[in-house]
Amino acid sequence: MKRAAAAALKVEILFDSEHWKDATAKTVVRRAVMRAAAMLAAPAAELAILLTDDSKMRALNRNWRGVDAPTNVLSFPANGGHVRPSRDQSRNHPHNHLGDIVIAYETVRREAGHAHKPFAHHLAHLVVHGFLHLLGYDHESGQDAREMEDAERAILRQLAIPDPYRAGARIRGAGPAKRSDKQAPKQAPRNRARDAQNA
Repeated sequence: MKRAAAAALKVEILFDSEHWKDATAKTVVRRAVMRAAAMLAAPAAELAILLTDDSKMRALNRNWRGVDAPTNVLSFPANGGHVRPSRDQSRNHPHNHLGDIVIAYETVRREAGHAHKPFAHHLAHLVVHGFLHLLGYDHESGQDAREMEDAERAILRQLAIPDPYRAGARIRGAGPAKRSDKQAPKQAPRNRARDAQNA
């Protein structure tokens, strides 16, 4: 049943920067999101993942969150991220659009270097984190953050990626108590933009 959930997920990966020349990025991204979908029995749906650069991410972060700086990942849940889609919803809407995930190359590269972890591991973690936001997970309270991090750890274990939240593994300034997601402006076509780890 979990494999069927992953098979029903349609993922479009778009490249919006020359920085993402490495062909393995697409494989890492697809593998991470498909593993997350399978483990969480995600509904039949579609989503887009945009691989971009810091300058374009900065503009998105400024427009959607009011933060004039690039960040590593933003999630734009199509349903506002308020309710996790149920299996019943997926039966009624087999091509439900979950939303969009945007990832900035330079920030991901820099963070991976500072944390002394492989770029592919950090990229996979951010894809999983962004996907969980599309399903309604959040880290605004301690309990929500623990639930989200536990889901991330379980998925990343299946991908043979070490726990990114173990002591010393966090990126400076990251952590559930320090993350801050802001409400997107009301005129935005997506209700919320969510940031994974940095403001």
